[in-house]
Amino acid sequence: MKIHIHDAHDRLKHFKRPQQADYISQGCADCIKNRPPEFANHPFYIFAHTRTDDDGVTKRLIWAPRLTKPKAQTNSMLFKSYPPTDRIKVIWMIPDRNMWNQYHKGNLTEHKIIIESIHDFEVNREKLEQKEEDDLDDSIIDEIYRQIAANAKYHKVMKELYSTPETSEPFQALP
Repeated sequence: MKIHIHDAHDRLKHFKRPQQADYISQGCADCIKNRPPEFANHPFYIFAHTRTDDDGVTKRLIWAPRLTKPKAQTNSMLFKSYPPTDRIKVIWMIPDRNMWNQYHKGNLTEHKIIIESIHDFEVNREKLEQKEEDDLDDSIIDEIYRQIAANAKYHKVMKELYSTPETSEPFQALP
């Protein structure tokens, strides 16, 4: 069905509402704020991917900070954050496969980054998944993950030691 340009204006205006961009910006900001303190000021990835709840219908977007680049997958977005700045780089935005046609060139919902991401996902997935030149060395990544594990174990032990049925206040971890 062809849509006349004058009829499409309201739809385009609706599609380009700031809500979608704000939702993504807020997800990235929350992920940056809630990243493990062990990440310090190292560059890290923000991986957003959709998961279906137990009811089998409701979908939610999971935002996860990562030091390593995940495998490219449909229904996901990948960004890279460069703390302490507020700079964020878009690596990919790959929608659900059944929505790919609506982002093609010439469509009302055309989106350059999504078109490029879909193309690379289909033709050159290795390009999406290869390490970036500013990625941390594997030994540094391993050390950061060891620190996270050690701190989690420490906090678990301290919570078990200081949280007894007699005390009304559970153990509060120091920052």
